[in-house]
Amino acid sequence: MAVHVRTRAELDKQRRTRSHRCWDHLLIAALWPMHGDNLGTLLRTCDAVGACLVVPPFRWVDEALARGNTLRKASCVHRTGDPLGWLEKQRATARVIGVELADEAVRLADLPSARERTVVVLGHEATGIPAEALPLLHQCVEIPMIGTGHSLNVAVAGSLVAYRLSGML
Repeated sequence: MAVHVRTRAELDKQRRTRSHRCWDHLLIAALWPMHGDNLGTLLRTCDAVGACLVVPPFRWVDEALARGNTLRKASCVHRTGDPLGWLEKQRATARVIGVELADEAVRLADLPSARERTVVVLGHEATGIPAEALPLLHQCVEIPMIGTGHSLNVAVAGSLVAYRLSGML
């Protein structure tokens, strides 16, 4: 059996013709970023799954997003200068899930697709989600690993969880 690789024209016919408007259904919140390159990757993933990206309003973050936006189209990016206050407000209207190694964390494979407004909280790559933010989470999800590393980088972890919650994985 021959393998048919779809052309760009075929792919374009089955995808959105323009960037999504803010659906506000799935938000990927990189509230304590460490590396700008990861933000560009997360922005690309958010476009792929129809999610919005939430970041702090730092100049270096905006520059990283501009550099990393390989789509060259406007993407849905929200900014917050008060991560804890923003999370507290989101908790009232959304399911807030932290990607964190916690005793009560659900394995990624067991995480159901988002059926309600959902916020995915990603921590700092070196220190994780700050302790004062943990009580604002409804649930934690962990990504099991066999190797010697303690965690995946924030772009990879955020992308895996975004795909899982979007129902595309």
